[in-house]
Amino acid sequence: MYLDSEKKKEIFEKYGKGGTDTGSPEAQIALFSYRINHLTEHLKKNKKDYATQRSLLKLVGKRRSLLNYLIKVDIFRYRNIIKELGIRK
Repeated sequence: MYLDSEKKKEIFEKYGKGGTDTGSPEAQIALFSYRINHLTEHLKKNKKDYATQRSLLKLVGKRRSLLNYLIKVDIFRYRNIIKELGIRK
């Protein structure tokens, strides 16, 4: 399985405030980015998997809305997470 509990905990420790911090926008954005990268690789091999394509677009929209929220709340946190994950607008 590509995303087990240990991998999630590692992501939350790196980008959140701790191992159990699953609610911060940075941790959620990092988790969405990991899932988006995985689904992108899957779609490169399986071009006609339209259900996965739809879920990928929904994830990108969720990540974008969290990034927009982070811009409004704290621009410095937004810039840090963008730089760490290498996301472009």
